[in-house]
Amino acid sequence: MTIDSAETLQTARGCPFAPPEQHVRLLRERPVAKVKLPTGRDAWVATRYEDIRTVLSDPRFSANRRHPAAPRLVNDGSEQPASSPLPKMMLEMDPPEHGPVRRAVVGEFTLRRIAAMRPRIQQIVDEHLDAMLAGPRPADLVHAVALPVPSLVICELLGVPYDDHDFFQTNSAQLLNRRASEQERQHAVLELAVYLDKLITAKEQQPTDDLLGRQIAKQRETGTVDHQALISLAFLLLIGGHETTANMISLGTYLLLQEHPEAAQALREHPEKAEHAVEELLRYFTIAEFAMARVTLEDVELSGTVIPAGSGVLMLANAGNRDPEVFEDPERFDIERGARNHLAFGYGAHQCLGQNLARVELEIFFSTLFRRVPTLRLAVPAEQLSFKEEATVYGMHELPVTW
Repeated sequence: MTIDSAETLQTARGCPFAPPEQHVRLLRERPVAKVKLPTGRDAWVATRYEDIRTVLSDPRFSANRRHPAAPRLVNDGSEQPASSPLPKMMLEMDPPEHGPVRRAVVGEFTLRRIAAMRPRIQQIVDEHLDAMLAGPRPADLVHAVALPVPSLVICELLGVPYDDHDFFQTNSAQLLNRRASEQERQHAVLELAVYLDKLITAKEQQPTDDLLGRQIAKQRETGTVDHQALISLAFLLLIGGHETTANMISLGTYLLLQEHPEAAQALREHPEKAEHAVEELLRYFTIAEFAMARVTLEDVELSGTVIPAGSGVLMLANAGNRDPEVFEDPERFDIERGARNHLAFGYGAHQCLGQNLARVELEIFFSTLFRRVPTLRLAVPAEQLSFKEEATVYGMHELPVTW
């Protein structure tokens, strides 16, 4: 069966916590559907949990985002994929190209290596909470803690000077802003690429003991030095390493303070519950809701619907993470659920490289915040808060809090 009719894809949530109503309706009524993107072009969406996992693991679906049919939410006025000063990034690669590139860096994110970072991450969280508590009230949790904590962590891991964080945070926000023009987004990419080019050149001349320095040393050992590939790797990890975690910190804090104070109290009394709470927050928000895009390399049947070869496919993981066939009572937020089989980090060969680091950062943050600041509360009415409906990665612009 094929489907010819298409309705325009909703990209705004409306409700801070839930996926767009359309996504949930498609999950119930038409789990594989043709939609019209904001660009005016057609694509397909998958909303069922099992279908999404199939798309993410089946070699008949290509991860190449520079393919002419790759679904895009922003219109640059061209039928061609956007040009980029960066070579193809890891998340855009298919086998056999993808495997060696990922294996070269995956050792930096093992459970053992990330566990060794726990004391330093705890120190960073405590220092930023100390500074917030010593400052004026109310404070903006986004700029006081949520952004700087993961930014400093990823900067130290990569070997990027944290003093430059305003520069790369500004450009990454522009890059992820769907309301920015194509020229503005491309300018942000170029600015970051030039910055990272200079940084990696300096590391090639004077070795450093950090992730990028170790990648340079590894390349030299194997005789496969690829300066441009290092720029792409640094770009991917720098952007992904702070945007997603920062938004989860602010959204999670807001949800626990405003909607589920009983869960915040449970974390105050039992900080060890943070591990399960983090998994539920990841499932509940699924902030990178439009990040998983593929192109069919041949006709593929999915849940009884044939998606033609050369079609763009978006996986609406925010709907998949509320699939009642997988998650009991999926609309309910429950920090005891602790289900790690959610799709917030993707699935398959491209599953988020930094998921172990993100989990540890979030666990440490939430187990510390409510213990150290038991009187924390919102400083403005909830209806005054604004959310990143315009961004590829969902989050909050600011979160005024007091205590």
